[in-house]
Amino acid sequence: MKHNDQEASLLRMADMRHKQRERLAYIDFKLYFLGELRRQDLLDRFEIGLAGATRDITEYKTMAPQNLDFDGTAKLYRPTEAFKPLFAHSPRQVFMALSSGIGQGLDHEPMPMLRSEYPKSLNIPDVSVIAPITRAINQGKAVQLRYTSINSGHSIKKLAPFALVDIGARWQVRAFDLEKLQYRDYVLTRMCDPEVIVEKNYDQATVLEGDFLWNRVIELELVPHPNHPKPKIVEMDYGMTNAVLRVKVRAAYAGYMLRTWCVDCSKDHHIKDVDFALWLRDPLQLYGAEADLAPGYEDPRPGHHNLIRAM
Repeated sequence: MKHNDQEASLLRMADMRHKQRERLAYIDFKLYFLGELRRQDLLDRFEIGLAGATRDITEYKTMAPQNLDFDGTAKLYRPTEAFKPLFAHSPRQVFMALSSGIGQGLDHEPMPMLRSEYPKSLNIPDVSVIAPITRAINQGKAVQLRYTSINSGHSIKKLAPFALVDIGARWQVRAFDLEKLQYRDYVLTRMCDPEVIVEKNYDQATVLEGDFLWNRVIELELVPHPNHPKPKIVEMDYGMTNAVLRVKVRAAYAGYMLRTWCVDCSKDHHIKDVDFALWLRDPLQLYGAEADLAPGYEDPRPGHHNLIRAM
């Protein structure tokens, strides 16, 4: 697509309604990642009429005439060799759409667009727990609930939640305990009967500002594990630049993330497991972070032990 044509397309999209841009992005997606588009695809996905689907395809052709050709035999559109996507497609969303299906509406179970396999979630919170927690986060309110802790068993808690966190194996909530006056992580599946409450002395912005570990973001330098037999392949796998992958994480979750990514965080890179393809080049980058779950990491602070791990 020529530069002037691209500018014209961007201006044209700016004048469109959101729903039409969504349909054009879907056309772009189907052509780019699946190599074919039928009018029926638009009818099924957006529940529009045949005339509406035809208008959308015509609009797409006007904006990017070099992007698609009609295959009269198969009665569908295919991308041309000159195809250039009109939209920026997030790799994460692309994989989610292909493996789980782009939303088909509330009345339909999402279906994968390609044969695919991925780890199934073994830790699924009930929506009756999720909803009060997310309402409280969004509205800056507190919750009262029953909670089961590994350390202290069952108890009633009054929490000020302010963030959801996916640590890979499960979903947690970052919250401030309004009675114990401390920041902790709470597992959603250990919560029962959460109820949104109004706490007169609670201000979410003030509480969020006081969570040092949440607000501190650290940059980690990950490199191919020194014991890995094919370091160049590791560089390719992780898209490294000069054999280094730089990632930013919140200090509160550094240990969780490094464990999920199977990163050897020992000073002498002594973990021999073949799954540990990465090594944290400088363990001191974790100093002061919540990192005791990081594989192989030894906190240099005397007498340090975990204070904030999910209870």
